[in-house]
Amino acid sequence: MSIKAIAAKIFAKYIAKKTEKWVNSPLKTQQNVFKELLSQAAHTEFGKDHDFRNITSYADFAEKVPIRDYEELKPYVNKVVAGKADVLWPGKPIYFAKTSGTTSGAKYIPITKGSIKNQVEASRNAILNYIHETGRADFVTGKMIFLQGSPELEEKNGIKLGRLSGISAHYVPNYLQKNRLPSWETNCIEDWETKVDTIVEETKDQDMTVIAGIPSWVQMYFERLKEKTNRNIGGLFQNFELFIYGGVNYEPYRKKFEELIGRKMGSIELFPASEGFFAYQDNQKEKGMLLLLDSGIFYEFVKADEFFDENRKRITLEHVELNVDYVMIISTNAGLWAYNLGDTVRFVSKEPFKIIVSGRIKHFISAFGEHVIAKEVEEAMSKAIRETDARVNEFTVAPQITPEKEELPYHEWLIEFERLPSNMEKFIAVLDNSLQEQNSYYYDLISGKILQSLKVTPIEIGGFRAYMKAIGKLGGQNKVQRLSNDRKVADVLSRQTID
Repeated sequence: MSIKAIAAKIFAKYIAKKTEKWVNSPLKTQQNVFKELLSQAAHTEFGKDHDFRNITSYADFAEKVPIRDYEELKPYVNKVVAGKADVLWPGKPIYFAKTSGTTSGAKYIPITKGSIKNQVEASRNAILNYIHETGRADFVTGKMIFLQGSPELEEKNGIKLGRLSGISAHYVPNYLQKNRLPSWETNCIEDWETKVDTIVEETKDQDMTVIAGIPSWVQMYFERLKEKTNRNIGGLFQNFELFIYGGVNYEPYRKKFEELIGRKMGSIELFPASEGFFAYQDNQKEKGMLLLLDSGIFYEFVKADEFFDENRKRITLEHVELNVDYVMIISTNAGLWAYNLGDTVRFVSKEPFKIIVSGRIKHFISAFGEHVIAKEVEEAMSKAIRETDARVNEFTVAPQITPEKEELPYHEWLIEFERLPSNMEKFIAVLDNSLQEQNSYYYDLISGKILQSLKVTPIEIGGFRAYMKAIGKLGGQNKVQRLSNDRKVADVLSRQTID
């Protein structure tokens, strides 16, 4: 075992003990974070507007600070973007993470010195936790790659801005710089397909041990590698130990990955966002990700099915229930206050607190009152893949409200198959039955003959990639929208169906 691997195991043990302290005192840890956030921001413009100095309890906070999304927080953010200090957090942020807004163009998410430190430490600790759990550390001597956005940063009123993954690239520790791929120049390539081809050339002869990124784009990288070398990924990278991913559910991709790699892999699921790093997988055998309670983030939760009610109830970690979908609300040391992240989570454990990401509060189908969420369609797809010989690259689901020929409405699943199922009827039946089993509203609509069973529309190979390229979101941290309440995505993809 190398010196670097031995050092990694020692450091991993230290971090595990440090983590154990707050894991064993979750409510106290969150209360301390809550008090510290309010204390530090009391003299900011936001703190004064919301009377932080007189907030002595969570009940006070919930009364004085309403839940906001980005658009509602934007008047404050605009002042920060204009260069004003002490607005949402003391001083000025050191970065803006620039993301695509859904209603008004670009979003500028502030990142402070404290919040980027928490982001970097969480990424590091996820890997160290894996080392401590498995005892495997030799991979730290090999090459590591993260398929990410360009690290080149712009500047706005003295504050640097860019994609979160590009910002994070500036924080790779010195002891990993020699292990890191691709080169800085390659990482700066904007065109995603050119970038992937260049990464293939840089990595195909290297000892790659860790590969990270969103599954759909890592899959593209693997496919290009296989085309170039005529070898599966496990044969090409014999010491490939660990796949790190986040942003989407891995299960629909797992079989395809194992085919491309040629064997099963260790993996770590992460839950990062521009707004903070919230959780990581801490156990290879158990479901869920450990919610990070000591990282400058205070969490609140609202039941997803009550979120749009006038009298929705906000709760803290103390009152969450297992297997209930919650909208996650965050207050952070970057100056986001009672901020609606937009993600829904489900607790799968309370000792310790572990979550899975179940979807987006804005991304669901309820055109007929069915309230179908991403977790349900992804579970249905995983089951259909397991029980048939189908192989799926990508998919999205949309309602068909006004079908032709006086048919009943239905859900249309637009699927890019790597391999079509030999029995499409069975594949559809597994999908539909799984969705009915998971969602009683959908079951009632089917059994009550309000909806007919779902229909599958096969999309030609490369169709989703072409769609993402057409809307300027090919590669990096961009994800295909899994669910829609309208047909904007579906109607574009329908032009690329298989005859």
